[in-house]
Amino acid sequence: MNSNYYAVIMAGGIGSRFWPVSTEAFPKQFHDMLGMGQTMLQKTFSRLNKIIPSENIYILTNEIYLEITLKQLPEISEKRVVLEPAMRNTAPCILLSALKIKKENPNALMLVAPSDHWIEDENAFAKDVQACFDAAQREDVLLTLGIEPTFPNTGYGYIESDKNEVSEIRKVKQFREKPDYETAKQFLAAGNFLWNAGIFIWSAKSIVASFEKYLGEMNSLFSKVTAVLNTSGEKRFIEKHYAEAENISIDYGILERADNVFVKKATFDWNDLGTWGALYDKLDKDEQDNSVVNAETILKDAKNNMIFTEKKKLVVLDGIEDYIVIDKEDVLLLFPKKKEQEIKELLKEVSTKFGKKYL
Repeated sequence: MNSNYYAVIMAGGIGSRFWPVSTEAFPKQFHDMLGMGQTMLQKTFSRLNKIIPSENIYILTNEIYLEITLKQLPEISEKRVVLEPAMRNTAPCILLSALKIKKENPNALMLVAPSDHWIEDENAFAKDVQACFDAAQREDVLLTLGIEPTFPNTGYGYIESDKNEVSEIRKVKQFREKPDYETAKQFLAAGNFLWNAGIFIWSAKSIVASFEKYLGEMNSLFSKVTAVLNTSGEKRFIEKHYAEAENISIDYGILERADNVFVKKATFDWNDLGTWGALYDKLDKDEQDNSVVNAETILKDAKNNMIFTEKKKLVVLDGIEDYIVIDKEDVLLLFPKKKEQEIKELLKEVSTKFGKKYL
């Protein structure tokens, strides 16, 4: 493996649309959502570890998840877990990680990826990442992997590339926000739009230079920590100053402003597994199109359901169709699949009535 290759896995989210399995204390990335014997974080780590040395893989997460992270990934040391004492979106934590990596290895090339993606063809993924690493090695570019749309999805952001380019890696014209349905159909018809998967590749030098240019105030704040990076003094500085950073995403802060952003169309199937419905779409189905994870079932006149239990519970359904059926210790959720986006809003009602007891 190339010792100049690094990865940063973002694993700090709560995954509220996967409630009640995903909670603030134990979010979805630490669960085996697919019933495959690995948590989502472990699966992401093993995928990247085929390309990148384990000692070069960092985990970005909230400080309350340190113990869970180290338990699930015994391959890494605590110094490879970058802890966020405050939620400040993706730009500050990526800058901090890039500065740490650049100080350790000025020639580093780094990949940034979420911890909760489903990628089936890992060999194709590795080839795409290698092509981007090669490009980042040659030039001062910021690269992202885009997913070819299969339908007019309104839940993803889109990347518009130059229509006239025929190369494997194309210059990005602009990033587009989550569209309405009619706009999404226009994107698909145009043929030069890809879904934004949030997977980025660049050299540590290039991304740090981009922060200097486009987010100067944030760069100035974090440049003060350079002297103590990768030492015991780093933790004290971050605890004291991290919350001062602007709350902004890497997309808004850098990628939508920089003129050296390129995209490679992914050759692998992908899903961000953001909802129970997305999980349902990717799982095997029985003859009545029910998807089942960690459960024994007796199903009569039951169709198109997503069924999940934590402890291999027996689930008996009769006359239930198009429902999300989730059993987790002290919460049982029966919710229409068509209303899955409302689960996030449901949590507000649960919080108002019961406080944090079930969150």
